[in-house]
Parts: sequence; structure tokens; C-alpha cells
Amino acid sequence: MTYVKVCGIKTAKDALWALECGADALGFVFYRKSPRFIDPNSVRKITVKLPPDATTVGVFVNESAAFIRETLKITGIKIAQLHGEELPELLEAITAPTIKGIRIKNKSDLEQMKNYKPFAFLLDSKTDSYGGSGLSFDWGLAKKAKRYGRIIIAGGLTPDNVSGAINLVKPYGVDASSSVESAPGKKDKVKIRDFIRAVRQTENLL
Repeated sequence: MTYVKVCGIKTAKDALWALECGADALGFVFYRKSPRFIDPNSVRKITVKLPPDATTVGVFVNESAAFIRETLKITGIKIAQLHGEELPELLEAITAPTIKGIRIKNKSDLEQMKNYKPFAFLLDSKTDSYGGSGLSFDWGLAKKAKRYGRIIIAGGLTPDNVSGAINLVKPYGVDASSSVESAPGKKDKVKIRDFIRAVRQTENLL
């Protein structure tokens, strides 16, 4: 089954709705320049309302191991997603499962993946921002990236195109953020439902 992560969650209502629709993981963004930024104490108020088995992911950009560990402790989040230029040693210093974000524009961007040993890689489009751009990249590169480990595809995935990404790459998972919003940082219930439904319908056809 394809792992589905809904990222940029800012309210308990959206978190519970995504889980009800069948999301496998919820992402919380701790990057202050993002419109989806949420502080650790606010996240804690959300995570205490979630089922005990809910998978939660904290998204960090170029933060220290100490900051990441402390944030995970405060929030109860289980997985750290590192979405900046973090060195491989940082993954080992966190002492929690990690997802390493890799921003992709061309084949040469895949080379850095050989240096990391995360639980999974999340591939996103390379832009001036760190994720949430709503822009896709060449999924053929994601297919090549599978040689380095589990692959989660992000960047511009919608209910209309996620089927194509899954059929081409057969990734470990897919990630949606801006494409399931009505405005930056504001999730849309219908778009979340339709995105996850499209993933599950695609699986039934494989």
C-alpha cells in the first residue's frame, strides 16, 4: 500500500480529517519562513488529540540536532524530516527515524543520496523555497532514485496526476501539501479526501 503523507497540518480538525480519509502520516512544519509554520507547543495540543498509533512527522530545515531532539520531545512527534542541506552525520545524531528531503532538478541532484541512510527519501522540486511550491519535477528521476532506498514523491501532486506518478515510479509513498489547500497554510477537506481517494483507487488498479 502506498504511504500517504499530508503535510503542513496546522489544526487538530485537519489532522483528524486527514486520518479519517486514510492518511498514513501527518506532517508539521517547523520552518519559520513557511506559511505552514507551526510552533512546537501548538503541535503538542494537536498530537495529544490523535490516536496513539498515528504517525507524525516534523519537518525541519537546517536546524541543529539539539533543537530537533527537543522539538520531538515537546511535541511527541515520531519522525524527523530534514528538508535542508543537512549533513549525513545529523541524521545519526537525532536518534529518531528520519526522512531526508532531496530537492530535485536534474540527474546530478541524485548523487548526494548515496551519502545518507534515512528511513526514506522525500523527493521534491528544487526551487528558491524549501518545499510547498506546488511544482513537480521529472518523475523519471524518482524512478532512478529508488536504487538509494525508499522514495516518497512530493511536489505538485494532485488528485489528477498522482495516479501517473504512482504508476510510473511505484514509490514507497506520496506527499501532498499545497495541492490540498484552499490558500497557503489552510487545508481543504475536499482536496484532502480527493487526493487520498485517488491514491487508493490507483492501488486497486495495479
